[in-house]
Amino acid sequence: MGNQPKKVNQILKDLPATSRIQRRAAKMAAATLETPPQIAFQHSVLCQTSLPYRDPGPEVRVWEREQGAISLLVEAGRTRHPETQEWVQLGLPCGPKPRLILAHLNAEALKTGSPEIEVEASLTGFIKRIQKFSPNGHQVRAYKEQLSRLATATIRMAMVTEKHTFQINSQIVSAFDLLIKNEHQRVLWSSVLHLSQDYFASLQKHAVPLDEMALSGLAHSTLALDIYAWLAQRLHRIPRGKPQFVAWAALKDQFGAGLSQMNNFKRKFRFALDQVLAFYPRAKVVGDDGGLTLRNSPPPISKKRFCA
Repeated sequence: MGNQPKKVNQILKDLPATSRIQRRAAKMAAATLETPPQIAFQHSVLCQTSLPYRDPGPEVRVWEREQGAISLLVEAGRTRHPETQEWVQLGLPCGPKPRLILAHLNAEALKTGSPEIEVEASLTGFIKRIQKFSPNGHQVRAYKEQLSRLATATIRMAMVTEKHTFQINSQIVSAFDLLIKNEHQRVLWSSVLHLSQDYFASLQKHAVPLDEMALSGLAHSTLALDIYAWLAQRLHRIPRGKPQFVAWAALKDQFGAGLSQMNNFKRKFRFALDQVLAFYPRAKVVGDDGGLTLRNSPPPISKKRFCA
């Protein structure tokens, strides 16, 4: 169909009929194609590397990922308990929620041109848009728990070129007000937080625009979110007429954390990729037994739209 978006029936036909998740994703993708997108953003380093897919446990305090010239190192943080005056150890940010939160915080900061973000109302509204219904107290707390992990973690991002290495050593969030209820160690946030100046300056240069509706439809799958962000930052940079091939071994190294068997990884990756392509139908991606062939494709959000 060239560069034309797929119709609803075609999207549904292309996905396995037995998959309720994929059929639901296809229906949401159809709505995405018919609705002007709300734009979210992710830092290009986090489009090429990733946070943990699941909680590695309190004993794991450092997470490292590397992809080509890009390196990411995340160290779990601590926060001061307002009543006991002790430092409370928090875990690593993990799963879909910190990815979604970051996409939201990035968008708010870039929209206003300020690293200061009104969190309470904007985050609740964002969760509502992502879930398609008003979140209950438990769901909001789950997001804020991941926000607390994200805010206290130290993030090191490095980009290596032929001439030099550029590295950022920073916390994404530099300042916030934090309260902890004594009975359950629950984290409560005030209404404002500040992105660090280093991260904000880097984000302004390296932000990748994403369709918020696609994030909503893929929010159940950490792997699908990572594949979508990866394709969003990569496909439009591939030279026309010069497709790039990525072998399954390289894909597993990038996306297969925690999966030891290649067959298991391929099955999970293909399942997630089918969902991603429902929301990014103009992505020119073809898979075979050797890996994926990527061709130049329009980004999910055009530069004209997010610069307007």
